[in-house]
Amino acid sequence: MRSATDTDEFVQLIRDYKGVIYKILYSYCKDADDRKDLQQEILIQLWRSFESNKPNVNLSGWVYRVALNVAISHYRKEIKRKESKTPIDDIVFNIHSVNYLDELDTNLSQLYRFIHQLDPFNKALIMLYLEEKSHRDIAEILGISETNVGTKISRIKKELKDQATNK
Repeated sequence: MRSATDTDEFVQLIRDYKGVIYKILYSYCKDADDRKDLQQEILIQLWRSFESNKPNVNLSGWVYRVALNVAISHYRKEIKRKESKTPIDDIVFNIHSVNYLDELDTNLSQLYRFIHQLDPFNKALIMLYLEEKSHRDIAEILGISETNVGTKISRIKKELKDQATNK
């Protein structure tokens, strides 16, 4: 059983890193309901591993690692679920929802549209980069070399630039 102190520390951690969690939610889910589901999954996993991880790790890196792993798993499950849908699903469950990208400014909307097109790994990488994490931190969180981080970021930037000039 967790103590009140653990609960208070966890709540403060979530307050401190809610921006990180929101960025991941908006990068991996277009639909508001999907974002709520993913948010709940992320919070559950952070809570489950909080006590065992809090004293000995970089909290920012730990939050990113847990949240990104949950988001990538959620994304993969969603792809499998969509692949197994029948045409009737689209007819029966076609509910109009406001596109959250319409609420954001144009440049940010374009950036999120681009991020949505990336595979889960590159999506995680570019989010960490946009969060101004060092190459070393990104490498540690994603389990790749610093050189690989730099190479992948350069490729993603080039792809983004190419897409921007082709519009």
